[in-house]
Amino acid sequence: MPTPLKLIQDSLHFPDTADVVIIGGGIVGAATCWELTRKGYRVVLLEKGLVGAEQSGRNWGWCRQQNRDERELPLIIHALQRWRELNDETGEELGYRATGLVYATQNEKEISTWDAWGKMASQYGIKSNILNAEQAKQLTPGSITSWKGGVHSPDDGHADPSMAAPGLMAAAVRKGALLFQRCAVRGLDISAGKVSGVITERGLIKTERVVCAAGAWSSLFCRRHGIDLPMGNVIGTAFRTLPAPPLITTPFYTESFSCKPRLDGGYTVALSGAGRLEPGFQSLRYAKQFYPLYKARRMNLSFKVRLSSFIQGPEALAYWAMDKISPFEKIRILDPDVSENVVQMGLAAMVKEFPALAGLRATQSWGGLIDCAPDDVPVISAVPSLPGLILSCGYSGHGFGIGPGAGRLTADLVADDSPVVDPHPFRYSRLFEASTRKVSSTM
Repeated sequence: MPTPLKLIQDSLHFPDTADVVIIGGGIVGAATCWELTRKGYRVVLLEKGLVGAEQSGRNWGWCRQQNRDERELPLIIHALQRWRELNDETGEELGYRATGLVYATQNEKEISTWDAWGKMASQYGIKSNILNAEQAKQLTPGSITSWKGGVHSPDDGHADPSMAAPGLMAAAVRKGALLFQRCAVRGLDISAGKVSGVITERGLIKTERVVCAAGAWSSLFCRRHGIDLPMGNVIGTAFRTLPAPPLITTPFYTESFSCKPRLDGGYTVALSGAGRLEPGFQSLRYAKQFYPLYKARRMNLSFKVRLSSFIQGPEALAYWAMDKISPFEKIRILDPDVSENVVQMGLAAMVKEFPALAGLRATQSWGGLIDCAPDDVPVISAVPSLPGLILSCGYSGHGFGIGPGAGRLTADLVADDSPVVDPHPFRYSRLFEASTRKVSSTM
């Protein structure tokens, strides 16, 4: 497990009805809950484990515009605006710091790619400054590499995954939302072809609006109701270090590692782009849709086949009765195995690049399961075949930074308000269109 989460007290009285029920207490679910509560809705958030305990508490903590898919740019622009407002607005410390972000490289092709991206992003008002060799060196004091260049994104930043979703949820509860943890939603109650409630392990809650923000579990949940949701899962490893000299003061990417400073004086570290696949029935079911993405990323992926992936967890082939224990109750919190080589390689790369960090030690490492869409862009959308259900999932490793914007857009769709950004790029129906095979070349 990563850094201990801020723990939130459950509400006292389990309700019979709600205006909206949100399934999943990650950053997107918590942000959606906050935004809907601000709009005046009676919201219930149900989490099978603990708020922020899965990928939303296990990511790198980066809040970036740099190198995002163009389709996501309006949403991340709004998300960063919200990150800057939320500490004061909620009265909670979410760990957000507007530090900027630095990429440095010896690869001229990468510099050309970043330059092209920056020219595209400038149309949205995004600042992305290409660095020459001297500038890259100035922004990475203590590094030994003679960089050929880099890129600096001054308006980006980072937040604390252990604080963010719990903090948003604590604020929402104070404003009137209800929270129940260790309470799985087994399925939907459906009447006349529409959502009429959620069936939980504690009983039925009547509602006509449900948000599925269940991360890696979303596809399995939807399949129980005959809804096809092509999603893939990738396991990432990250670790944190003991407090160390503050040589790196912004989120920093280079080919051999990525890191960010922590509020406790250490660093959160990962290997850039590295991931592990542990395929189950879901991976086999959607192999064709995900092949273009796999082909683009295969050099950074490893495989591990486990029988358990086929019989339990998000990848399993499962069917359950609504009055019986569901797969969501059998695994309250996903805690994938750590790839120890990632930890050792990451430490070695940091110390090699920054010799003043000699003796740097990892104090904790963790794995997290990342839910991915075939085109690396999330689904934030109603499901035409089941009125009342809104999906907010498939964030493809980008969900933490974009979370406050995603929460606002999801809330707008639930409320049928004018959306904060155009929702068309995130529509559910695109998953079945040929254009979905386009894979972003950005990281």
